Amino acid sequence: MRIDKYLWAVRFFKSRNEASIACKKGYVAVGGQQAKPSREVYSSDKISVRKNQLTTELYVIDLPKSRVGAKLVPQYCKNITPAETVELHNAVLENQRLSRIKGAGRPSKKDRRDLDDFTESDS
Repeated sequence: MRIDKYLWAVRFFKSRNEASIACKKGYVAVGGQQAKPSREVYSSDKISVRKNQLTTELYVIDLPKSRVGAKLVPQYCKNITPAETVELHNAVLENQRLSRIKGAGRPSKKDRRDLDDFTESDS
């Protein structure tokens, strides 16, 4: 099975075109080597995919005939991404969220609610 079709079939990308573009940009590697969209995938291959600034590693268990339901994905691949990598990515995202300078730019939904609560409590 082609790697772009496999990544689409196990619901890693929403469309096969997205998977193909990721391969062309060099975000997909099989066994440490960059993979073209037409690269064949076999059972027991290790695939690394860079998506949303996180490199996810997958272990191919079996090849599906076509796109599978979300509940069936664990039968075809296993996520072997190290826990430290995921924690580091989540910490970076949280830091970016908290690093917004108070009062700069458009108020967030929470800021607006706090402001509404403050103005209601005065009257």
